[in-house]
Amino acid sequence: MTVKNLLKHAERFEVDTYKPPDFRENHVSFMGAPEKHPYADDKIILIQDPFSANISYYEFAAADVAGVEELPNLVSSEGTSVKMCRVWVRKGSIGVRSAPFIVEDTTRDGR
Repeated sequence: MTVKNLLKHAERFEVDTYKPPDFRENHVSFMGAPEKHPYADDKIILIQDPFSANISYYEFAAADVAGVEELPNLVSSEGTSVKMCRVWVRKGSIGVRSAPFIVEDTTRDGR
């Protein structure tokens, strides 16, 4: 049997495509590298840009997360790989956004 004949007589398999839930109406997405919370098992941390010198992150209650989508991993120039994801968080829930800063005197003459 030739390849052409094989393809002509191949059966068609009907497959239902997976349709992920549409979270856009009641949820907001955040992207980052997921990390385990250091002391609260019921919370998650998302690091926005894990290779940046200025690390900032989001913190959410795990119960407020409705869905997680895997994104392509980030790879540094040294070859370090970091897993990235999109997290869908329920609208109206409480989140924490944290960004480090340098404490400095904001007056002009230092008084």
